[in-house]
Amino acid sequence: MSSANNTEIEQPQTDVGTVFVAEFDLGDSGYTVALKDVIDIKGFPTKAGSAAFNTRNPARVNASIVENLLSSGCRIVGKTTLHELAYGVTGMNAWAGTPVNFNYPDLIPGGSSSGSAVAVAANLCDFSIGTDTGGSIRLPAACCGVYGIKPTFGRLSRHGLTPNSSSLDCVGPFAASAQMLHEAMRCLDPCFAALPDISGLSIGWLDVKALPEIQEGVQAKAAILNPDMKHLSSSLIEDAHMAGITIMAHEMSELFAPLVETGLLGPDIAERLKLASGVTANAVADAERVRVAFTKELNTLFETYDVLALPTLPYFPPRVEDATDMLNIVSITSLTRPFNLSGHPAIALPAGSLNGKPLSLQLVAPKGMDERLIAFAVEYDRRLKSTPDQNLIN
Repeated sequence: MSSANNTEIEQPQTDVGTVFVAEFDLGDSGYTVALKDVIDIKGFPTKAGSAAFNTRNPARVNASIVENLLSSGCRIVGKTTLHELAYGVTGMNAWAGTPVNFNYPDLIPGGSSSGSAVAVAANLCDFSIGTDTGGSIRLPAACCGVYGIKPTFGRLSRHGLTPNSSSLDCVGPFAASAQMLHEAMRCLDPCFAALPDISGLSIGWLDVKALPEIQEGVQAKAAILNPDMKHLSSSLIEDAHMAGITIMAHEMSELFAPLVETGLLGPDIAERLKLASGVTANAVADAERVRVAFTKELNTLFETYDVLALPTLPYFPPRVEDATDMLNIVSITSLTRPFNLSGHPAIALPAGSLNGKPLSLQLVAPKGMDERLIAFAVEYDRRLKSTPDQNLIN
């Protein structure tokens, strides 16, 4: 195993802006992997995209998933930029640098794992790793036209991550194909099983609030898997979105509120943390009750349907110049965040584009059925390739 060579990058080095904040050559000669800079690599500081952590001590040990990647023969090539403290949806970062959306350069790359999504879209690595607390893998995957999975909560170890505790956050991979996403999960999780036979399994279409053209376009792609999906509804998905925001705010405030006083945070993050400090114990208790009720509702649906399908995003990613007020676009997570609250695995699959803007299909499975989601994704890819007019990027 080779030693790590680390180079700080102060200026954008590619035509996709700042993707890598540090470059490495660590590991063997297998798949090349980029890691979101919230994941510890021994001997190097984890800065989480924040000037407040610029003088942080180097990590003493590798994160657990880093050990799994290295044991699988992967080669780690860099750490990627992100929305500061992994607490934003645009993926823009004035201090650490913002990656440019490779397939849709006028649009936000999506947050918080923006650099990891762009690294895959720009073919800078075989797969990359992000984290997802309210959609931070699936949202940038959708914005950038790539694949991304949020595994079942707790499926992959969070040891060695920033933040160091969360009841919502999951580690997961991005890839340019479903098959590579499968390879990534096998490298991350030594217990990842063979893909199951999904013939005969049922898909239910979850009716949600989204732009009609998004509903129509994404549902047409889902029909490749099942043309006769039954329409379902959730009475609690909107409440679950708001509950997820409340719990995340509470947990982030507990961890990072003292950083506000340093004056080193970006204005958007400082404002969010100030607002988060006002979350009351009663609000958290109410949100936890929603968590229980929404999880129960989903589990009931899964008694009849093997997978649920819905759009990943309720509206199209905004243009970069229109995304300066993050608090006004946090609703872009309305269809991803609920499944962080419940802990169910969810995957974002590219679903083409409309008028130069990306569409993304989201599939959700029962807890522990991550292999099932990957199997559906692989079959989705296979059927897309066999249908000439179903191009992923139009």
